[in-house]
Amino acid sequence: MIASTLSTLGAGFADPALGSQAVFRAVLQALSHPGRSVAVAHGAQTPAAGHGASAAVLLALLDGDCTLWLSTRLAASDAGPWLRFHTGCTLVTEPGLARFAWVARGDAMPALQSLAQGSDSFPDQSATCVLDVALGGGPGAWRLSGPGIRDTTTLRVDGLPDDFLPQWEANHAAFPRGIDLLLGAPAHIAGLPRTARIARAAPTREA
Repeated sequence: MIASTLSTLGAGFADPALGSQAVFRAVLQALSHPGRSVAVAHGAQTPAAGHGASAAVLLALLDGDCTLWLSTRLAASDAGPWLRFHTGCTLVTEPGLARFAWVARGDAMPALQSLAQGSDSFPDQSATCVLDVALGGGPGAWRLSGPGIRDTTTLRVDGLPDDFLPQWEANHAAFPRGIDLLLGAPAHIAGLPRTARIARAAPTREA
C-alpha cells in the first residue's frame, strides 16, 4: 500500500484498547440477547462505504490471524485497506475462506452454507457474517426465541435476502456448527447467533 493511499485512510479507535473493549462488549450484548438493538459507540473514522457500526465491530474483532471477505461495493471501496491497515487482517476473494464476512446493504449475501461452518469439535472455527441492514423497519417482522430471550421477541429489519428463513433454519439445525450473524446499522447492531430460532411474526391487526 503506497504512502499516498495510507494518508487518505480514516483513523481507527483513538484509544485502541478501550475502543475495542467497548465495541466488543456491545457485540457480546447483541449476541447474548438476540434481536436486541445495541448502540455501538466509537470514535473511529470509518469508511464511507458500509455502515459505521459494522466497520467498528470489525475493527474490534479482527486481528492479524483473521481472514475477511467483502461484498462487491465494499471491495471496491477503501473499507478493505482501512481494516487491513488497522487490524492486519488478510482479505480473501472467496467467502468460504473467510472467518469474517462483511456485506454492504444492497449487495448479495453469500449463502450461509457457503461460509465456514466449523465442526462439531471446533464450532468456534465457523465464520461470522456482518450484514448491513436497516433495523426497526421493513415490510415484515421476525419472531425470535431461544437462549438469551425470555419467551419471544420481535425483530423488524429491512435488508435480509428473500430466502433468509430457510437458510437460517438450516443454519440453526446444524448446531453446534453454523454461522453467527451480526446485523449492522449506522449506529446500532443486532445479533443473530446460530442458537436463535426465527419465524415470521404474525401481522398485527389494526384497530
